[in-house]
Amino acid sequence: MDSSVETAPAVAQRSPSVWSAIREALAGAHGRDFTEGPIGRAIFILAVPMVLEMVMESVFAVVDVFVVAHLGADAVATVGLTESFMTLIYALAMGVSIGAGAMIARRIGEKDHEGAAHTAAQVLLFGFAGAVTFGVIFSLAAPSLLRIMGGSEGVLRNITFSRIMLGCNASVVMLFLANSVLRSSGDAAIAMRVLWVANAINIALAPSLVFGWGPFPKLGIAGAAIGTTIGRSVGAVFAISTLLRPGQRVHIERRHFAFDPALIARVLRLSGAATFQVFVGMASWIGLVRILSGFGSAALAGYTIGIRIVIFALLPSFGLANAAATMVGQALGARKPDRAERAVWTAGAYSAAFLGFVGLLFILFATQIVNGFTSDPAVARYGIGTLRTVAFGFPLYAYGMVVTQSFNGAGDTRTPTVINLIVFWMLELPLAWFLADVAGFGPQGLFYAITLCFSMLAVISAWMFRKGVWKRKIV
Repeated sequence: MDSSVETAPAVAQRSPSVWSAIREALAGAHGRDFTEGPIGRAIFILAVPMVLEMVMESVFAVVDVFVVAHLGADAVATVGLTESFMTLIYALAMGVSIGAGAMIARRIGEKDHEGAAHTAAQVLLFGFAGAVTFGVIFSLAAPSLLRIMGGSEGVLRNITFSRIMLGCNASVVMLFLANSVLRSSGDAAIAMRVLWVANAINIALAPSLVFGWGPFPKLGIAGAAIGTTIGRSVGAVFAISTLLRPGQRVHIERRHFAFDPALIARVLRLSGAATFQVFVGMASWIGLVRILSGFGSAALAGYTIGIRIVIFALLPSFGLANAAATMVGQALGARKPDRAERAVWTAGAYSAAFLGFVGLLFILFATQIVNGFTSDPAVARYGIGTLRTVAFGFPLYAYGMVVTQSFNGAGDTRTPTVINLIVFWMLELPLAWFLADVAGFGPQGLFYAITLCFSMLAVISAWMFRKGVWKRKIV
């Protein structure tokens, strides 16, 4: 049993150790065994690149909406509606990456690197096939999908953006899956570099194509989709090429791509619940957007801006959650369940401290932050309401994210799926509709429902986690 747990204050008091840990985290902890040693340091080394990876993703999310916001409310509404369908594709990518990540982390903990590589190769093949299929269907059906979601004529004039984003989704799917392989194996620093490259290209290219800067053509909102697709494609190629090089924790060779239906079936059994879990959560966002679209483009645009800013805070915490999930999977593979549990509570405390501070800033300065993204007072009013209301629940969200992802890291994808189904579909959507439409709170009622239900998700998840059933999951 490993009892060496470092608290945050203890780590902070040893500045040389902190700097050495940061250097190790950024360089890549190739020789470190995350099933041994102090838990606090292990989480720190895993979390630093994961958090920085998510910070860059957050920066891109904010820059993207900042650029598009200059094209008007219809353009922002187009992005919001399109992303409500991209969430279905994200559900496929995230679901498969959760199942694959649990299996790969377990194999790494067991020191079975051959099994980890074979699993990774099969997952990449399956993910690419699924992404291409979804891309063709969604691209062709894009106009009908936006109409179903209540898109105005102004939104439908931006249909090229939707076709590109939906049709070229393989770039983001492969980026998700390849980076999941890297993270779950412990190569978080490489995953960080991949996403930094991808998003740096996005940040530079998207506004250049939108506004026609320098030698680039002025493509309007379609330019944002093209820049995003190019950046993510480059990132995916970078990540996959890394996995093909010798010397990595997971080194994929040509033989690992030989079709293995039995292994794919195992991945699908584990990923099926995970995919549905993600779908339940993301589909609830589609439902919220549908409720909100009835209040006009200003409400939808303000909500889109507010949620993008919220993502800026949540994604770094999701990095901590990924670090905890990797620790859980590898610790269970090494038959150290107590170490896995301590890692989760330690990561949860770090995340709550961070999000609590950011949430306070959002509550105090919501007006100034949102006004930096739009000059439309109607849009700003809804953006401020979204940001300020959702931020009240940040500390609880932090624990909920870590615990939910840790279930997945253990291979127990069923428990968080059931929790998501109850909280998001049986409670959040009916409550949002009731508060917004029936009780007369309008969009603000929907914002209340989001905060209440995400807080409830955290409480229920922590209660189920303490039962410890996840410790006995076999993957």
